[in-house]
Amino acid sequence: MFTGIVEETGTVAAVERTADAQRLRITCHDVLADVTHGASIAVNGVCLTVTEFEKSGDNPGFWADCMQVTLDYTAIGDLTVGDRVNLERATAAGGRLGGHIVQGHVDGTATLESRTPGSEWDVLRFRLGDPGLARYVAKKGSIAVNGTSLTVAEVGPVADPWFEVSLIPVTLAETVLGDLAVGDRVNIECDVLAKYIERLAAVDAADKAAAAAPEGTTK
Repeated sequence: MFTGIVEETGTVAAVERTADAQRLRITCHDVLADVTHGASIAVNGVCLTVTEFEKSGDNPGFWADCMQVTLDYTAIGDLTVGDRVNLERATAAGGRLGGHIVQGHVDGTATLESRTPGSEWDVLRFRLGDPGLARYVAKKGSIAVNGTSLTVAEVGPVADPWFEVSLIPVTLAETVLGDLAVGDRVNIECDVLAKYIERLAAVDAADKAAAAAPEGTTK
């Protein structure tokens, strides 16, 4: 589990692609402090497993594998050598939950539609790639964008699935969100609580329908 509080940005040092997978090497420093083989690190919000790492030398960093389903549902496949990425280690039990509950299980992607500069912040509008995710995005609710825990400032109607976030200077400077240009894709993870509530409500409705059905019939 993660909290959406980015610890540092790393740099993509190598991308090795095969027919149905991708291997990444990320150079970084802070998240290597207590790294172990098999540790979980969120890369732009995608929970990846450390397969190799180097703490010393001129370019410390780690390697991670991305399978086809990861490439299908996230923007990890868009990364090229030199790109910056948000990094966060899995949260320690008993640690502060500074953002919100983030699993590192990306639901889909969104595209930056516009960015409007303010006196002290920028307003970014994103359009969801999967309109079905709009039901999980609520005004003043939580959402993870490239692994960054953010508060939703505004939302469009379900039929027009966009949402906006307002980014303060520290977020613009210390995460990759400050680098985004109109047209760039980002990883989106909706609030897990909303997804579980929807599932529980659906199961409850099905149970009530089954209980109300006459004996020997199904609905």
